Formats: sequence, C-alpha cells, structure tokens
Amino acid sequence: MDLGLKGLRAVVTGGTKGIGRAIADTLAAEGCNVAVCARNEGEVKETVAALGKQDVRAMGRALDVADKAALEAWVKAAAEDFGGLDIVVANVSALSIGQAEENWKQTFEVDMMHTVRSVDAAMPWLEKSKAASIVTISSVSGREIDFAYGPYGAFKAALIHYTQGLAHHLACRGIRANSVSPGNTYFKGGVWEKIEHGNPDLFKLALSLNPTGRMGTPQEMANAAVFLASPAASFITGTNLVVDGALTKGVQL
Repeated sequence: MDLGLKGLRAVVTGGTKGIGRAIADTLAAEGCNVAVCARNEGEVKETVAALGKQDVRAMGRALDVADKAALEAWVKAAAEDFGGLDIVVANVSALSIGQAEENWKQTFEVDMMHTVRSVDAAMPWLEKSKAASIVTISSVSGREIDFAYGPYGAFKAALIHYTQGLAHHLACRGIRANSVSPGNTYFKGGVWEKIEHGNPDLFKLALSLNPTGRMGTPQEMANAAVFLASPAASFITGTNLVVDGALTKGVQL
C-alpha cells in the first residue's frame, strides 16, 4: 500500500530513541521530510544524518520540550526549512511514575503541555496543508489502572480526550487528529530494559500479563502511528488506536 507520504513534511518530538525514532525512520523511509527534537545533541545529529540517507530533507534540534519558547522555535524552524508542515507527532513522555507533586508537575509540562504547544505552534502550517494530520502518543495506562496510575496514567488519558476534541473541532478544516496507545514496548536503553535488570519481578509480571508472551517493539508502534499520520488514513480521525498485543481487557465502545 502506498501511504501517500512522499514529499510531505513532519515534526516528531523525542525522535531519536525508541518509538519516536522508529516513527521518524518509518516516515523518512516512506519519503516524508522529517524534523526531530530531543535533549541529547549528539543523538539528534546522528538521527538527522541517518534520516538524510533516506533521500529526504531532515533537520533536528536539541531542546527540552518543557521549554515552551524552544519548542515553538523548533517547530517554526522546521516549517520554514521544509516550506510548510503536514504532520505533527507528539511523542515525548516524562515517564514520571511517582506520586509526588513534582511528578504531577513534570508530567503536565512534558506529556500534556508539550503536546498542546506542538500542535498550537504547527497550526498555521497545518491549516494550509492538504494532508494535515496530528498523532499523539498516549498509552494503555490511559485506558486502565495499572502500576503507572497517578500522573502518568491520568495525563495519558487526558491526551486521548484532547486529541479526540481536536478531531471534532478541526475536521471541518481538513485536519485529522488521532492517538496511539502503545502497550509495553521493549527496546535497548528503554524503560522496560531498565526494569528487566532493576526490578525483575515487575518485569516478569508485566510479561506474564500479555497473551502474546512478549512485549511490543518500537517498529510495531511506529507502523500504527505512521499509518494514522498518512493520507492512507484520510477518513480516520478521532480514534485511539491501541497497539498492545491484547494486553488490556477493556472494550472500546
């Protein structure tokens, strides 16, 4: 299937590792020009170089997505460099699982507000696009109560609500908005590898809860996100696509 992404222009937050990197790589492989941001400058440079080898335009910037001015400046720079924007993928999470007030503040600023600010900053260009799409990365923790209850789960649920609200209000302007809710996703250097070595009992429990007997991969999550971002999903808006290998038991109505 041709996803229709060739020549389109995307920004991906947290695009140097894990799910975000897989999304950026997959967009580029489909012929999409891609801008990424992340905190580590070396990783940003390496990612931009790798994306550029896909024969697309690529750019990146090292920044903290909780920094409103820096985030907005990066989105603007990407739009100016590419001559517009068609796709926004808000992927970054603070992964702040604790229950302290600081965890709530950090998750609000990173998970929630970086998403809102990314969308707002891109909106002038999305309104001019003929294939405008917003994809937010939520989590199965936003659908059910698990070990990540508290700020992480609460704001992941809020992201789904926010995204579906965008879909409803922006449909008349030709802008689609969808969310992806990954299940447990394993990759080198990721949170589940750290849990595997630091808390093997929790890792074993998490693994046992999935009927497939394994965790997902970043590529499996990226496949869902890139499809939703693409013109191939032109009549899909306002959905939350769960990619969890039947981990969760709740029925989406």
